[in-house]
Amino acid sequence: MTAPNEYASVRYLVDDVQAAVDFYTTHLGFTVNMQAPAFADVIRGPLRLLLSGPASSGARATPAEYGAPGGNRIHLIFADLDGEIERLRGAGLSFRSDVVAGPGGRQILLADPAGNLIELFEAAQRP
Repeated sequence: MTAPNEYASVRYLVDDVQAAVDFYTTHLGFTVNMQAPAFADVIRGPLRLLLSGPASSGARATPAEYGAPGGNRIHLIFADLDGEIERLRGAGLSFRSDVVAGPGGRQILLADPAGNLIELFEAAQRP
C-alpha cells in the first residue's frame, strides 16, 4: 500500500457504495484500496477517490445543501478519448455531455451511479 501523503484524495458522496466501487473499478481503471459497507476508497494513479455512503461519517458531516452530487468533478486524462468513449458506450454507459473541444484539448462528461461527474479529457497535440 502507498502512503496516504502520496495521493491527492477527493471525496464523493454516493448513495450505493458497492455500485460506485463496481463502476470505478470496472469502467475507469481504479483498484480497491479499502472497502466497508458505508465507505470505500479506490485508487487510480495518484488519485485516491473516497466513496462515502449515506451512513459514513464523511456524508453525515456534510450539510444537506452541499450533499447533492454533480457540483464538482474529477478529471481523468486519456491518450485516445474517442477510443475510451467507444469502449464505455460499448459497456452500456451514457454520457452527460457531448465532446467539447478547446485550445487545451477535448473533454466529455460521464456520471457515476450517484450522479457525480467524471471528466474524460484528451490533451491537445502540441507542435
